Amino acid sequence: MPGQGQRLQVLCGGIFSLLLSLGVARFAYTPLLPLMQEQAGLGVRAAGWLAAINYAGYLCGALAASSIGDLALKDRLYRVGMVIAVVSTLAMGLTTDVVLWALLRFVGGLSAAAGMLLGTGLILHWLIRHDHRSELGIHFSGIGLGIAGCAALVEFLTQGLDWREQWFAFAAVGAFLLIPALRWVPRPDASGVTTTGQKMEDRPPGALYLQIFIAAYFCAGFAYVIGATFIVAIVNKLPGLAGQGNLAFLAIGIGAAPACIVWDLVARRTGDLNALILAAVLQIAGILLPLLAGGLVMTIVGALLFGATFVGMVSLVMTMAGRYYPNRPAKMMGKMSMSYGAGQIVGPAATGALAAHFGSYEVGLYLAAAMMLLGTCLLLVLRSVESGAEARAADGKEPARRQARQSGRS
Repeated sequence: MPGQGQRLQVLCGGIFSLLLSLGVARFAYTPLLPLMQEQAGLGVRAAGWLAAINYAGYLCGALAASSIGDLALKDRLYRVGMVIAVVSTLAMGLTTDVVLWALLRFVGGLSAAAGMLLGTGLILHWLIRHDHRSELGIHFSGIGLGIAGCAALVEFLTQGLDWREQWFAFAAVGAFLLIPALRWVPRPDASGVTTTGQKMEDRPPGALYLQIFIAAYFCAGFAYVIGATFIVAIVNKLPGLAGQGNLAFLAIGIGAAPACIVWDLVARRTGDLNALILAAVLQIAGILLPLLAGGLVMTIVGALLFGATFVGMVSLVMTMAGRYYPNRPAKMMGKMSMSYGAGQIVGPAATGALAAHFGSYEVGLYLAAAMMLLGTCLLLVLRSVESGAEARAADGKEPARRQARQSGRS
């Protein structure tokens, strides 16, 4: 079994892939959005549609990830996606045409799926095959680091660079991240056994369980995208918080960076599903705090909670998917992410339309909290389904155990 040094290098390769595909290719848009509206003439409704189109690209990537079974092909597509992440980021600064921006955001969504699903699946497959614990907390810290890094970079660059030059700066950072994202994520082994000879068997969940899970994850995607996409613009418009939106976005990243590791520990004690329910409840609080409590301190606390919970939910769901499908982890990851991505398409478009009608993105946070409440209720139903399935499995095993005991006596 490879040592902890190689394990850490593989996980770091995953972190860099998420920094590139999500941090640069996806999240740079959020702190740059107010600047693009001010300097490049991007309208409120168009801003919402660009975010939605980005997630349409992600959804298409998720569909591809769930339907491809060849590990070698997934590896090639992952590496192509990392290159596309850099190129699409660079091209965002080369035009002011909304149609071209939409195309680039779509392609950027494809690259995000390559990093989030294909890259994560490859890393989880490597961990399981080499008999390491199948937890992705360290890997998914790349999401939080990507958010915080984007916010910090825009804060630093805004003093001297315009919106176009900042896209170029992000592309340069992406080119640097590309090297470890390609070199440190290992090529897959398709033998179907671990290095100690244990067979890696898929154990998919039941159909009802999966349907409810997918619906709950749709709600999580809907709620997440509103906060992640519009938080800067929302906070900037709240009373007394003008100019503080980027600070809130930075707080989301700071909250997210260590959160996945913490949620791994919580899940060990409570179980994955109970950890998901707890994260969902705390996310509702994080979403509503800036609106109900007000003030910079409560806004930052809410942003920290939001960051810590949304990325924790993603990590827990992706880890659960990998445990159900150790041979083909991207299969269930892709299905779950299509649901999450569908929520991310509907969320920005709905928020953009509501903002155009009411003149503020603030209503979007109330909508996000309502969807997350619905998702929490679905997770509670899912826990009942899981408990029922476990009880039926135990009842099925009991006659076999009694028969074995009787055979032993005779």
